Amino acid sequence: MIFTLDPESLMRILVINSGSATLKYRVFDAAAGRLVQLSGGTAGVADGYRPAVERVVAGAGELPHAIAHRVVHGGDHPADVALIDDALLRELHTLGSLAPLHNGPALEGIEATRGLGVPLIAAFDTAFHRTLPGHARRYALPDGLDVRRYGFHGWSHRYVAERYAELARSPNPTIITLHLGSGCSAAAIERGCSVDTSMGYSPLEGLVMETRPGDLDPGILLHLLRQGVTPDRLEQMLNHESGLLALAGTRDMRELLSRSDPAAHLAVEIFCYRIRKYVGAYLAVLDGAEAIVFTGGIGENAPEIRRRVCRGFGWAGLEVDPERNARGDGRISTGDSRLAAFAIPTDEERLIAQEAVSLLRSATGSS
Repeated sequence: MIFTLDPESLMRILVINSGSATLKYRVFDAAAGRLVQLSGGTAGVADGYRPAVERVVAGAGELPHAIAHRVVHGGDHPADVALIDDALLRELHTLGSLAPLHNGPALEGIEATRGLGVPLIAAFDTAFHRTLPGHARRYALPDGLDVRRYGFHGWSHRYVAERYAELARSPNPTIITLHLGSGCSAAAIERGCSVDTSMGYSPLEGLVMETRPGDLDPGILLHLLRQGVTPDRLEQMLNHESGLLALAGTRDMRELLSRSDPAAHLAVEIFCYRIRKYVGAYLAVLDGAEAIVFTGGIGENAPEIRRRVCRGFGWAGLEVDPERNARGDGRISTGDSRLAAFAIPTDEERLIAQEAVSLLRSATGSS
């Protein structure tokens, strides 16, 4: 593909982030080597992602020079970002069943923008985890099944790792990042690279989430199939009816923290317990972990969740500062904690825009 973009003129990039429950969007001006946000927000998706994206584009005013779509499951694609052509679109359609809460909405958004006559870019969530070593990537299953662990929330884990590196002046950090929101995942990052993560072949594995169960004994699924539960019903149950919603009747962590009934208490405890299990495992895996970093809607805005997760790691030298934790901005542990804790707002869209601009300038031969 050949695009005529003047690198010295305004380059307006629209980033579409179709999540499992919301659609976020940002418009950036990428002229003169700077990335400046012009506008952004969250769009309602009650009537579907395609009409939501169409409304975002119409409301943006001037047509952007390019549109970047976050795509959760990129399969084995080796790059962080790629220009969307017919071949890539066909490939993304084959991956839809592996991340139905995410790839489907992303594809709807892509289809809504294909006729606009501007370059479209796919930004793959799985790319950050391509550095997983074989022992973290491989399932103990027979060869030839074409399954492995991919990992997700890559843009978020990468952004907060890079932001932590700036804040802590640690250029190649060894940390544990926790993206806690509608979907939840943990990542073990060693010298700036992902070496393990809680999500696997699909975004169902790992931590308890709003409507997803996280880790399950595969025997449960076999039992349900033998009881007559169809694969489609099972997929619906695992993606939309499990997690916090199944435990306490709501997916809203704010509501759960405000309730005093046993079901709410148990749901929060299970949520935090699963996180502590992964953090503890990653502390054993990583050589000299510096910090635990919280991000995502829950990770950024729920001091009580951060407190409950961190209270299990006094043995590792972590002590939370109550006042810092209440503010939830930057370092939340005491100054003399051997293992630090941070709360860092994620900014997936900015990072995606940055990589999209680099790709476009490379494609047009601009420096």
